[in-house]
Amino acid sequence: MKKEIIEQEDQQKEGSLSTPTGSAGSFPSTTMSVGERLQALVVSLRPRQWTKNLAVFIGIVFARRLFSLPSFERAALACVVFCLASSCIYLFNDLLDLENDRRHPTKRWRPLACGKLPVTWAIATIGALILACSGVTLLIFNVRPDQYDLYTKVGGANLLFVLTIVVYLALMALYSIRLKHIVLIDVFIIASGFALRILAGAVVIPVSISPWLYMVTCLLSLFLALSKRRHELTLLQGQAVDHRQILREYSIPLLDQMITIVATATIMAYSLYTFEGNTGDHRLLITVPLVLYGIFRYLYLVYIRMEGGSPEEVLLRDRHILGTVILCTMLIILVLYILPR
Repeated sequence: MKKEIIEQEDQQKEGSLSTPTGSAGSFPSTTMSVGERLQALVVSLRPRQWTKNLAVFIGIVFARRLFSLPSFERAALACVVFCLASSCIYLFNDLLDLENDRRHPTKRWRPLACGKLPVTWAIATIGALILACSGVTLLIFNVRPDQYDLYTKVGGANLLFVLTIVVYLALMALYSIRLKHIVLIDVFIIASGFALRILAGAVVIPVSISPWLYMVTCLLSLFLALSKRRHELTLLQGQAVDHRQILREYSIPLLDQMITIVATATIMAYSLYTFEGNTGDHRLLITVPLVLYGIFRYLYLVYIRMEGGSPEEVLLRDRHILGTVILCTMLIILVLYILPR
């Protein structure tokens, strides 16, 4: 099964890319047109992974401010900022992992690793993305919140949002440089990225969010990060350490135990949030079966279908997961916005 998955992914890549040459698996730069390099640059920005940044809207949804135009504008601009910031981190991480990616069975097809995207282009794009983040953040400053700023005593919503973005960029950069090589810290840093997205979405409106909701998000992101580590160990097997040194510190039984604990805690935390969360609603209990099904379906994909290496791809490719997310979102909006309180 694992061998077939690798062969299928390689065949798909080979259908869209030329055959790499040389031991590093790189393309001759003279054969690449500007259009092809721009296409490779777009791929390196990983727009599919921008789905993670939809977590910014969690605050506005559960605070019942989704249909407030100023709040929606500020949340939408905050989401754009995180899309730009996350793409900046993806490029930075690819630059640091260049040699390891060239030895990876699937990552060797990334534009930087296979030579379709020049290193100089990646460095220049990182600088441009940082400037773009600053520009869009200034646009947020020009959209005034439509309610009292809860964070005035600590500098205001705008300042807190800027600090959140700076912390996110710094933390993810440190992760790429060093923290991803420290056992357990690596998966916790990944989880913190989701928590920062929710925090940014709350302060930018500005509203307060139940600590239970932060707990649910952190646990769910830990579940996805641990599942990703398990997928890497299963896919690479004996060659795992050659591609990612931190995998030396993990084992399949250890990851299985942690995944079980975190999955259980996620379900319990969400169930408690529907009752205890100050921004929640006890009628959200009807969404608990959907959360259960979504987690069970993901476990099935991880353990039986040998997937889970890329949560955003699972979301877009698996119709069961996508349908569950859409239906759960619709029910949440129905309960919070349409049904009488």
